[in-house]
Amino acid sequence: MGTMTRMRSLGPILMLTFGVIFVLFMILSDSKVTDLIGKQKQNVGSVDGEDITYQEYSNAVDNLRKRQEQSGQTIDESQMDYFRDQVWDFMVSQKLLDKKIKQYGIIVTDDEIRNALLGPNPPAMLKQQFTDSTGNFNRQAYEAALRDPRNKKIVIEVEESIKQQSVQQKLQDYISSSVSISNNEVKDEWIKQNVKIKTNFITVDITSFSDADFKVTDEEIKNYYDNHSDDFKIEAQRKLKYVNFKRQPSQNDTLLVKNNLTAIVAKLKKDTTSFKKYIEIYSERPYSKDTLSIGVLPVEAREVLIKGKIGDIVGPIISYEGYMVYRLIDKVKAKKEMVKASHILIKSSGDDKADLKKANDIYNELMKGADFVTVAKQKSQDGSASQGGDLGWFGRGQMVKVFEDAAFSGKIGVIQKPVKSQFGYHIIKVTDKANQDVVVEKIINKIQISNSTSDKLSTDAQDFQYIAKKDGFESEAKMMKYLVSETSPILEDATMIPGIGTNTTSLVKWAFDNKTGEISDVYKMPVGYIVAMISEVIKPGIKKFEEVKPLIKNLLIKEKKFTKAMSVMADIRAKIGNSGDASIAKSVFLNARIDSTAEFTTAGNIPGIGRDFAFSNYAVKGEIGKWSNPIKGSSGAFLIKVTSRTQIDQSKMNSQTAELKKQLYSQKKSRFYSLWVQNLKKDVKIVDDRHLFNR
Repeated sequence: MGTMTRMRSLGPILMLTFGVIFVLFMILSDSKVTDLIGKQKQNVGSVDGEDITYQEYSNAVDNLRKRQEQSGQTIDESQMDYFRDQVWDFMVSQKLLDKKIKQYGIIVTDDEIRNALLGPNPPAMLKQQFTDSTGNFNRQAYEAALRDPRNKKIVIEVEESIKQQSVQQKLQDYISSSVSISNNEVKDEWIKQNVKIKTNFITVDITSFSDADFKVTDEEIKNYYDNHSDDFKIEAQRKLKYVNFKRQPSQNDTLLVKNNLTAIVAKLKKDTTSFKKYIEIYSERPYSKDTLSIGVLPVEAREVLIKGKIGDIVGPIISYEGYMVYRLIDKVKAKKEMVKASHILIKSSGDDKADLKKANDIYNELMKGADFVTVAKQKSQDGSASQGGDLGWFGRGQMVKVFEDAAFSGKIGVIQKPVKSQFGYHIIKVTDKANQDVVVEKIINKIQISNSTSDKLSTDAQDFQYIAKKDGFESEAKMMKYLVSETSPILEDATMIPGIGTNTTSLVKWAFDNKTGEISDVYKMPVGYIVAMISEVIKPGIKKFEEVKPLIKNLLIKEKKFTKAMSVMADIRAKIGNSGDASIAKSVFLNARIDSTAEFTTAGNIPGIGRDFAFSNYAVKGEIGKWSNPIKGSSGAFLIKVTSRTQIDQSKMNSQTAELKKQLYSQKKSRFYSLWVQNLKKDVKIVDDRHLFNR
């Protein structure tokens, strides 16, 4: 690769080289050209009193999107709302960080940038462009490329990225200067990752006991409430009623995709151009040749493809991916046989004799010539009744064993005598079998919301919001037959509202700035256009006793269950002693579980148990070969006997300490800095009015 080509190849991938956050920093700097033409009147928001103009925000979104595309990371329209939120969140953070950088006097000198480029360790991305297949770095060619006047623009961009990266790094180092990692932290982490343990254990889960066996008095509940008032504190909260104008494709959008593909299929059947060429032009997925079992095909395509001829074109057919057009290339022997069957179910009522009689009566009716589909619709007692009992295609392992055996052994078209499963009696009719997979090429077109549909939804939401403010939110929604939903209580720092989704900060902010009954502007969210009304303002305080009484009762029952489990475990421990036979536990408590673990480290899940810190803590420290005293775990009580535990390899630990300490320090430093940035946002006023510009 020539030197000029190497340097020019760096342009599109600078973002990946130096990290999104640093390129965003550069983009924001570029976007400030708006200052040259005067401050815009329209602002999408502000951070700590500093306005963010629509043009500044829009430039940042557009510039970053272009850079993403240059690096091969295409962002389609369905991802744009989330992408815009990411850009906004960064802009907010960067405005605050810019102030802190100035406040702390953090600068990066030209010498520091020069040293980063020309020092002994150039940026890895630059260095690899001048490293051959044997790993030799051609420094002479590298430095010549940096000094070549033709590369001036690229070098300036590289220098700017290094500058912003260095500024950010200095700020993070300054803020995180108090972070440290102790030798004990390093040792604990090494043990977690390296010490391997096996155990035997006995456990009594609290679910072994019935709630009904534990009595809780009103006095106990009240005492708990009085002594744990901090547990029932509530912060200020809001509840919203809202109408969601869902951003989903309309019937016209769906029909448009179908009609387009129908026209393409008609053209295909007259054209000699290869199907692959049509895929390259019209499909939203790259070309592939797929071998598919009948079970994964869309329902409408199954019969046609299984019974079709090589070369047949099938579609358009709707699937979860959109509309599909298939070309059948081949049929091959299936790895697994598939069966298509229908059934009539008589659910188990508890009276087996009566259930069997009912099933036999229906079977006899069918044997006399009654239509299976009609009888299934009338008399089957499960969800398939509306489809005439049709269960579609299925393979082995998808149905209960007795049903599966009957279906796979049955003959096509023959109605079988009633078969009993845990669900009841099944009268089964096998309607088809297949032992072939199909090899296909396919055109895929996703069904997406069109601009016209999106604009109509936005207009409908705006109209509703305007009239609701005049005539009432719920009455207008009722008249227009719009569904009104209500949220659960929302905290002021919530970034997600159940039912509405994530990135709802601006809507939450509005809710806390207004009072009960206020109706919002239209907020564009990933799920749709939201018009909300504040339905309840919840003030901070302590929850009322009656409200939390059932919760406290359950907590006390749980505590009593743990006490009982620990007591049972103490009895077991007394009987088995330090190293006795675990099977004795069953004589004390029949539901005691006796088991052992495979080898594990405490860095991950414990085989057969999952995450349990009390278990892990004992496993690391407990005496080998001796049953522990009762241990209270996360869901029950344990007796644990460590059967093996690898010794700490001191020399190996010493050799890895420096690198492990570096990793832990980097993680802790990053967490500390992220928390600091989040706290910055909490301490200032942030106004997000982007919804006013979104349609």
